[in-house]
Amino acid sequence: MWMWALLPVCLAVFGTVGIWTVFAIAVTNGSVNLTEGVPYISECGTFNPQSCLFSQICNICSVLALWIVVIRFQQVRDYGHHGRANIASIVLGFISSVGISVTGNFQQSILMGVHLLGAFLAFFLGLGYFWVQLFLTYRAEPSEDRCWAGPARALCCILCTILVIIMSILHNIGYPSGAATCEWAVVMLYFCLFGLFAAEFRHVDCHHLIVQTRVLRNDCSPATIEINGHVANTLN
Repeated sequence: MWMWALLPVCLAVFGTVGIWTVFAIAVTNGSVNLTEGVPYISECGTFNPQSCLFSQICNICSVLALWIVVIRFQQVRDYGHHGRANIASIVLGFISSVGISVTGNFQQSILMGVHLLGAFLAFFLGLGYFWVQLFLTYRAEPSEDRCWAGPARALCCILCTILVIIMSILHNIGYPSGAATCEWAVVMLYFCLFGLFAAEFRHVDCHHLIVQTRVLRNDCSPATIEINGHVANTLN
């Protein structure tokens, strides 16, 4: 069903528009000064009024990301891949999705330690999640779009890994502007990686929750009475 392909696309578009809107507001009201260098995303979203918008954007992106993680896990499992890679993917995806929400709700000007923890979970565990998904691209079904989705996902993962390493180095040696530039690029690539799930999600026919019911002792439905009657005749 092609409608499910819109879910990762919506996350990519909404997240991209959202954080650049926060950036525009921060520049407009003077919360950040571009003449001093490129600001971190968190720096743009740490002051009012854009901090409220930044929190909501992160919360919505967190929910959408978790939704995508769960659907992708179920899709791979339904195609018969029950390996450890699929289990690792939902664990990494769940934790990194929570990290997005933590990053947005605990601004660096309020609780720096918690904010950095959320950023670590979102960036590093999120990167691990996408590497696992790259592995599953070539090991699990559906494979119709593997010829182009696989290379595109591999390129994004390689670029993200390089940029995350450079970002960490620049931040530690005292070049915040360069590190912030890498951060913006990494986030844009993350949204591209989420958007690539549209290739697999267009093959999702349906998505529903199955609840297993138990037969109660006082169940007097016709089907139960008929089964009990057959059992009684057999015993006699």
